[in-house]
Amino acid sequence: MGEQERIKIFDDHKNLIGVASRSDVHRIGYWHEVFHCWFIRNEEGIDYIYLQLRSKNKKDYPNLLDITAAGHLLADETVEDGVREIKEELGIDVAFEKLIKLGVVDYSVVQEDFIDKELANVFLYKSTNDLDDFTLQVEEVSGIVKATFFDFSQLWFGAVDEIEISGFEIKDDGKKKKINKKVNRDRFVPHQVSFYREVIRKIHEHV
Repeated sequence: MGEQERIKIFDDHKNLIGVASRSDVHRIGYWHEVFHCWFIRNEEGIDYIYLQLRSKNKKDYPNLLDITAAGHLLADETVEDGVREIKEELGIDVAFEKLIKLGVVDYSVVQEDFIDKELANVFLYKSTNDLDDFTLQVEEVSGIVKATFFDFSQLWFGAVDEIEISGFEIKDDGKKKKINKKVNRDRFVPHQVSFYREVIRKIHEHV
């Protein structure tokens, strides 16, 4: 699996043009489909957004904060199949029917040897899970944290430079370590700011 996963590829007009390996998708820079699910939980009248901490062993963006659950859709998968990412990464079963569709958001990140051009099928899940409910796939995800949705919005719209997060990280010995600290935008996967803002606007319509 991994870099040899087969993924559907699209041209700049979003037309399906074939299938390629994951490594070629990122090397050549084909548009490809991914599944994103953001968890929001209301606690005592305050909306919190949940974020995953990517494993330090990840090839792409290790040790950075990211979407609650996300992953590539394989060539033989539909968007509905994307819910497997939630179960695999977070250990939580969520039925596709429970997700709120926020639409397809496209964005690209170009680095020296890595071109990530994603057609993101974005969903919102109004969660009732607390931090103890997450069982992480540590090869992919090393922690889960939360921030208030208000603070998260303020960060990406430039009103503040850092926000407070709290949660836990799984250390190398397998034990949980509590996280409670302030982070700035540099601690997040470098999706375009416009991507974060569009997702925030779409989530805001439902909370």
